[in-house]
Amino acid sequence: MHQGNRPAKGAGSASAHHGEILQGVFRDNMGRLTRALVTLQCSDWKSHATFYPSSRQADIVCTPGMWKARRAAAVSMTEFSTSGSPVTGGYLDIWSDIPCGIGMGSSTADVTAAIRAIAVFHGVAPTAEEIGRIAVEVECASDPIMIDDRVVLFAHREGAVLETLGEHLPPMIVVGCDAEPDTGAIDTLALPPAAYSATDIDAFGFLRAELRAAVVNGDTARLGRVATSSALINQRFLPKSTLDFLLDLCERVGGCGVQVAHSGTVAGVIFDSRRDDVRKNIDRCVSGMDK
Repeated sequence: MHQGNRPAKGAGSASAHHGEILQGVFRDNMGRLTRALVTLQCSDWKSHATFYPSSRQADIVCTPGMWKARRAAAVSMTEFSTSGSPVTGGYLDIWSDIPCGIGMGSSTADVTAAIRAIAVFHGVAPTAEEIGRIAVEVECASDPIMIDDRVVLFAHREGAVLETLGEHLPPMIVVGCDAEPDTGAIDTLALPPAAYSATDIDAFGFLRAELRAAVVNGDTARLGRVATSSALINQRFLPKSTLDFLLDLCERVGGCGVQVAHSGTVAGVIFDSRRDDVRKNIDRCVSGMDK
């Protein structure tokens, strides 16, 4: 809803992601098995939240249908308020161009933007981990899009960082697509947790080490192999009918690997942006996807 000329008292935004590089079960620093993931951040799409405080109402009204963002704002209002906070309610506007239901973190972006807007209103600067904890409280599971200054292995049902792998992913260009365009929106929380085997868990430990090395060394080809392996393991739980096509296309056009949304339908072919022939190969990839 638009509040006319009322001055905005808090604003925040958050980017989407493009599925995962790696997702599975990993051991934390206590040796416990924990579900976690590494996302592929994507700043091409964003969610924006603007909070307009009102002393005439005790609760928060939000853009219709944005109940997660509304709850995030309410939780954040309690979390960040002090005895001197002037109001507890108001209006929260959410605007987003992130596609919904295909595994790009649209709801987490809305939630993160809302939390940031309320934080700005209160004049506080929560850490990314604090925002992640609130997001998990609101959503039950959250992508780590609020942690945008480093690469992390994130326990998405606990809101905790298992490991910081490095400052940024290796240089890459990803040609994305909807791998199941006729499936419709997927309710992430309605999906049963993947029943990984002991062999899968051993594989995830190896892939974690490989991804760590890929990040440290800027090795896009190594990262691509990790992403492909993770996609293949998770194919048993939320299969993409076009995965074999994408794997074949990737090999034909000089890609490094294929990454997918493990709880969505978006997928992409990964290219090393430093290669001299990358533009030609990307054009071939786009042409192949269009056929």
